[in-house]
Amino acid sequence: MENKKWRWIDHFGINAYWLGINISSGVITPLLLPYLVLLFMPEEQKNTYLANVRVIGLAVAMLVQPLAGMLSDRNTSKYGRRRPFIFVGTIGNIVFLSLIGMTPLLMNSASQGAFQTSTGFTTAYIGLLIGIVLLQISSNISHGALQGVIPDLVPENQRGQSSGVKAVLELLPVFLVLFIGPLVDKGLVGLVVAIIAAGFLVTMVITLLAAKETPLTEKPTESIREPFLRLVALTAIFVGITRIALWFVSASGKYLGERGTSVEMQVALVGLAGLIAMAGSIFIGVYFGAWVGIGKQARSQTSFIWWIVNRLMFLAAVGSIQGFAQYFLRDVLQLPNAATMTTVLLAVVALFLMPSAIFGGKLADKWGKKKLVRYAGLIAFTGTLILLFSRNMPMVIVSGCVIGLGTGTFMASNWALGTDLVPKAQAGKYLGISNLAGAGAGIVGAGIGGPMADFFNKLQPGLGYLVIFAIYGLLLLISAVTLVKVKAD
Repeated sequence: MENKKWRWIDHFGINAYWLGINISSGVITPLLLPYLVLLFMPEEQKNTYLANVRVIGLAVAMLVQPLAGMLSDRNTSKYGRRRPFIFVGTIGNIVFLSLIGMTPLLMNSASQGAFQTSTGFTTAYIGLLIGIVLLQISSNISHGALQGVIPDLVPENQRGQSSGVKAVLELLPVFLVLFIGPLVDKGLVGLVVAIIAAGFLVTMVITLLAAKETPLTEKPTESIREPFLRLVALTAIFVGITRIALWFVSASGKYLGERGTSVEMQVALVGLAGLIAMAGSIFIGVYFGAWVGIGKQARSQTSFIWWIVNRLMFLAAVGSIQGFAQYFLRDVLQLPNAATMTTVLLAVVALFLMPSAIFGGKLADKWGKKKLVRYAGLIAFTGTLILLFSRNMPMVIVSGCVIGLGTGTFMASNWALGTDLVPKAQAGKYLGISNLAGAGAGIVGAGIGGPMADFFNKLQPGLGYLVIFAIYGLLLLISAVTLVKVKAD
């Protein structure tokens, strides 16, 4: 395998399903969820309710994805270790997307008013929450297994290139969903979920045909009970720590508000509390969560743990900026077609994301993966700094392009770094645990940032986005510093 020279078409085939996964996340997170939450719940609390859906769904993902990866490591199916999980997860995705597509119909339910009065939530919002949770279960069954494909099949000296192709396919949906923004603005939810489902189905078929797996002949003898309990504990620890951190920020804001503290002082103090809460949740949550999830081997895997810290900080910042972009354009720039303009922004950003991802993968193989990851954090920080001063769409696009340059470089080089750090025989388990960064990013960034945005927006319209974007910029800066703990290259 080490002597085989892979062609671009080979790398594309085994990574194709990443395109389907990211069509889904690229539409649901920045476009569909904000639209539906605003449709179902009060305007002044939209960021909090959006955060609630994301946190609950991502907590489920944090548990399911590493479990699926671990189970796929042990799978002795004649079709291979990973492919059966990808197939089953895709079928579930199509079913649960259909449930989400039907949630607007619940707005006309006769029991809607009574249910909202008694619970504080609309029937449609509860339906959306259930649909998202079920989708997270099925999607992460396939996602957890897919993460093991590159370390399973690709020679080590070509993983940077393969990770670059993976990164491009993760970013390509930005162009594919350009026309979906107007569909969301028009309320054509059913059509949107049908497009997502088609993306899953087509890319699944390509990857299943391209991934030439050799079946596992002997099933590992170790019990799965202890690793499973460790994953449950990992999820509980991380989510619990972030909820305590959110309470800390909320209590700080309430305390200062009751004492008539000036807006400027509240921005400084509650903003600082938010930074401490997010960064502290990441450090403490990853440290204890990863040690619990990995077990005794964690002592020899400190570089892998710090890699998760770096990845989580970066993704928490960039992912949350993307997640709140539609509300930022709507509330700060006062754009009436915010969903449409969000897709335009993401498409322009992708012009910088894709080439930096392609060349970032090659440069990572040549110059060193850790060095590229550090530069990526500094570049994305610069873009976020520009965003803080953006008061019109052209400035937002400039900031997004700089963030895109950093993100594309990060997506290729960081994942390649991670595949070098994990034990190959347990790649599914370890890269599943790395979902502390994938799912944890939304739990930290949106889970704490959403309520903070609503808090500051009540003090001054639009202020909340500037505060949380400033915090995200500092997280990007800190992410570059954490690499000193990663021993690689």
